[in-house]
Amino acid sequence: MNFNEYQEKASRTAAHHEQALTNYGLGIAGEAGEVTEIIKKYAFHGHDLNKEMLTKELGDVLWYVSQIAKWADIEMEDVAHANILKLQKRYPNGFDHERSKLSI
Repeated sequence: MNFNEYQEKASRTAAHHEQALTNYGLGIAGEAGEVTEIIKKYAFHGHDLNKEMLTKELGDVLWYVSQIAKWADIEMEDVAHANILKLQKRYPNGFDHERSKLSI
């Protein structure tokens, strides 16, 4: 499945209302917090990394990203492509600590 197919299939479960963008924005923040909690438990609490739960929570983040993009009439393929172009510009030879300090 490509990103645009995912976006279309995911939108089946989206609530369409006047405050949809606010709902999606707050939702992505909440789901990112759940991803962070899994990482915290692994990094600082000595838990095994719960890959099943991490996969589910990352999926929830992806759902909100896809619906924010859909609300703004942006295809997910375009989001992914623009991100790769930005990364190629910032890190033309792969990650570089010094270039990571720049805002490009």
